[in-house]
Amino acid sequence: MSPVPPPGLDPVALRARLDRERPGLVSGPLEARLIEGGRSNLTYVVGDGTGQWVVRRPPLGHVLATAHDMGREYRVISGLHPTAVPVPEPLLLCEDDAVLGAPFYVMEYVEGTPYRTAAQLAPLGPERTRAAVLGLVDTLVDLHAVGPEAVGLGDFGRPEGFLDRQLRRWGKQLDASRNRELAGIDELHAALGRALPASPAPTVVHGDYRLDNVLLGPDDRIRAVLDWEMSTLGDPLTDLGLLVMYSSDLGLPRSPVSTTSGAPGHPSPAELIERYAARSGRDASAISWYTAFAWFKLAVILEGIHYRYTLGQTVGAGFDRIGDLVPVFIEHGRTTLQEG
Repeated sequence: MSPVPPPGLDPVALRARLDRERPGLVSGPLEARLIEGGRSNLTYVVGDGTGQWVVRRPPLGHVLATAHDMGREYRVISGLHPTAVPVPEPLLLCEDDAVLGAPFYVMEYVEGTPYRTAAQLAPLGPERTRAAVLGLVDTLVDLHAVGPEAVGLGDFGRPEGFLDRQLRRWGKQLDASRNRELAGIDELHAALGRALPASPAPTVVHGDYRLDNVLLGPDDRIRAVLDWEMSTLGDPLTDLGLLVMYSSDLGLPRSPVSTTSGAPGHPSPAELIERYAARSGRDASAISWYTAFAWFKLAVILEGIHYRYTLGQTVGAGFDRIGDLVPVFIEHGRTTLQEG
């Protein structure tokens, strides 16, 4: 822990609020360190020398409340905590900006490892890698088996017309980032609209479900599913399509966007789809559409990053290569949709 508080978190103010709302939880002065930064929500680990906790708050500066809604994140993990879905125990939601300058919440600290790349997975060996990735599918099935009404999440989203709204939303995002010709992206967007599948019954969806958004324990089992900022009620197959996309080979070894597919023992996308369908009982025959939509969505996100890079609004390594990836994602999306 750092004795110098990181930006966005005042340990003294946090301790005072915890003492008021959760007396006895903290037994000494708090120290904190930032473990995630950037444009997404900020994540800190705080500790008093005997225990550790995690604090989540929006980014510093001007943010859209709807995009960084601490109450939604806290609500979904509160609803899921008693279920089979492994999430950290929620401890405190504070919507008073006077404490840390923005709403925040506190949850239990879960020990575990996030695996972001095939290179990080490789030391586990083929058998452990296979078990870990199949466990990711099983946990997704558990999530989609939760009845939203039963856990107080019946009004957590608007599932009617979900896919159509998603497609329109990402089309608008694309228009907001246009500064060059992108061959095939409008055709992909239009083709997805023409082939819109009928959604199964709505469930809680994570919205960004992949291996590096979970923590694995020493036994390679999932200890916690993290990063619920995009969660809502909607079509469960959108989660599966995104997972399939992130488990596919980009064919670009130096890509700044990583997938885990190259690790020895990693199950194929077809195996992931088959396991999900068998365990959930859902018809996954239209999964090509959902996977193509995931390719499209990531192409739009990457184009937005590239656009900010051209304006000098990004900091760090790898941003100069993001623009070259966008056509690759578009082509994967078109090919996947045609093969469906």
